Amino acid sequence: MALTDPLGDLLTRIRNGQRARKDSVVSPASKLRARVLDVLQREGYIRGYSEETVGGHGGLRIELKYFEGQPAIQHVARVSKPGRRVYSGSKELPRVRNGLGITIVSTPKGVLSDAEARDQNVGGEVLAEVF
Repeated sequence: MALTDPLGDLLTRIRNGQRARKDSVVSPASKLRARVLDVLQREGYIRGYSEETVGGHGGLRIELKYFEGQPAIQHVARVSKPGRRVYSGSKELPRVRNGLGITIVSTPKGVLSDAEARDQNVGGEVLAEVF
């Protein structure tokens, strides 16, 4: 079965893993998924990730993070979807929870958080919001 939204699948695996109180979850590997995980790790929402082979295919093991028994990620949602792409300039990037959360943006300079994109003065496709 073809996967039409790989990034949505990654975010759902993280959401479901944290609801089930898992230490880690595994997702198929891709460059976009790895770049999104880099942003989540830099911003402190996951402990880290590593590449591994699962059944002959590349996979990413994502180490989930908890704080006082609660998941570090309270909410994760896909903004730009395959059926409706959402783009934003550097000045119009949305703020999540008045700056408490982050927006993950795919820019010409790579996948960045909204704060990094504002600092570098670049806009792009708004992939997801996390808090």
